[in-house]
Amino acid sequence: MIHNGIHSVDNPVEPLREPGYVTPDVFPLDLEIGVTRRVLEEIAACNIHSHDEMLHAAVTLDCRVRALLASLDAERGAGQ
Repeated sequence: MIHNGIHSVDNPVEPLREPGYVTPDVFPLDLEIGVTRRVLEEIAACNIHSHDEMLHAAVTLDCRVRALLASLDAERGAGQ
């Protein structure tokens, strides 16, 4: 049994992303900002007491932040 600091689980925890994960597709920054604004509006209506809704919100926000950073890096020429 593994104790993760919050509760004990019978199975090892699987990470959301593996180390070194790279966002596969990079889109224009204006598009990413627009999508992120819409996602934030949708997530604002999530039920804070719903584990499923909060899990969905967390994963969605992780994807949005990664997409925004990839777009910013591409715009700035990072990694070249």
